[in-house]
Amino acid sequence: MKTFLKFFDVLEDKIRFSLSKRPILYGLVSGVGIVLFFRGVWLLADEFSFMTGLVTLITSIIILLLSGAFVEHFISDKIITSGIKKEKKLVEKEAAEIYAETSVLREVQKDVQKLDKKISALNDTLKNE
Repeated sequence: MKTFLKFFDVLEDKIRFSLSKRPILYGLVSGVGIVLFFRGVWLLADEFSFMTGLVTLITSIIILLLSGAFVEHFISDKIITSGIKKEKKLVEKEAAEIYAETSVLREVQKDVQKLDKKISALNDTLKNE
């Protein structure tokens, strides 16, 4: 069983890597997969007479809340974080604010790259000793 799961894990990584180079194809394949998944769930739910609209809604909300997917998919963490920080929505920000934030992020990225180089150099020095 472990070998079986490992095989599909490796296969998934290869497919994702290949599709990531072709975003439109990736979107199409993912979209078809999602629609077919929902169609299968829908048809399966239709097999049970007790799965009325209300029961289906309540069941789905419970499943989504317990799995943590409700907040993740319907209210992204960016929205929650920006609300806590009392930030403006992206569409409300002025171009200057967006540019300033982008500049700060670029500087942070440069600093992280410098630190990464220093750590690599230290690791090389330690390996040589």
